[in-house]
Formats: sequence, C-alpha cells, structure tokens
Amino acid sequence: MEYAVHTLLFRTAHLQQNFMRPQLTRLGLSPGQPKVLRCLRDRGPCSQRTLADYCEVDPAAICRMLDSMERNGFLRRCPCPNDRRTGEVRLTDKGRDTLALWEEQCNAFEAQMLQGFSEEETRQLRDFLSRAYRNAGGKLL
Repeated sequence: MEYAVHTLLFRTAHLQQNFMRPQLTRLGLSPGQPKVLRCLRDRGPCSQRTLADYCEVDPAAICRMLDSMERNGFLRRCPCPNDRRTGEVRLTDKGRDTLALWEEQCNAFEAQMLQGFSEEETRQLRDFLSRAYRNAGGKLL
C-alpha cells in the first residue's frame, strides 16, 4: 500500500514521539523544553520573546515553560544588562548537560530511522523536509 506523504509524516512523528517520550521523562524534561535548551545553547542568552518566537509558541506559554525549567535548574532568568525592563534567560550547566544527553538519544533514534540511507539520501531528505516545513509557513531560525 502506498501512503500519502502527510500520512507518512504523521506516522513517523508518532513513532518518534513514542520512542522519545520516556527519554524526556528520564531527563526531567517536558515536550518543547529541549527546543528552548537548544536555542539558548546555540544563541546564548535570549529574551522570553525571542524564545517564544523560536519555539513558535505564545509568550504566555513560554513563560510557564520557563518557570518550570528554572525550578528544575535547567536555566536561570536574569535582568538584561542593557535594558532593565527586559529579562534575559541563560542556560545553566545542568541545562547544557541535559541537552547533550537528549541529543544523544535523538541521534540514536535518527540513526535507526535512517539505516540504509546513503549520505546523499540523508542530505536530500533533510532538504526536502526543510523546504516542506517552510512551504507550510514554518520558519527555520
């Protein structure tokens, strides 16, 4: 049976979520939180607004997520040195270490999923998915 692309995307995402959910729990993370950690690692200290934009969520939702992550020691909020009205979110060592463990798990699942793919096929798949994401209105930041 040949499945539609959207069906294959949904089914693959579902398998990935089922595989990764226990890994999130083991690391003390919730869905969406690794994306925050990755943004902070890659971009350095950010405002809550920047994080909300990067994660494609409402600012109120990012505020709740940051509250939980700060309580768990993954990040800390500080006053912005250049603008006292704006806060800055910074990654902690625990957040950095936890993200590294998370990415190990993600890489293991990706390696399993891409068994038998050539390097060129993997690059093409990445390009195709990136283009489809942008076509659907997503922003790869």
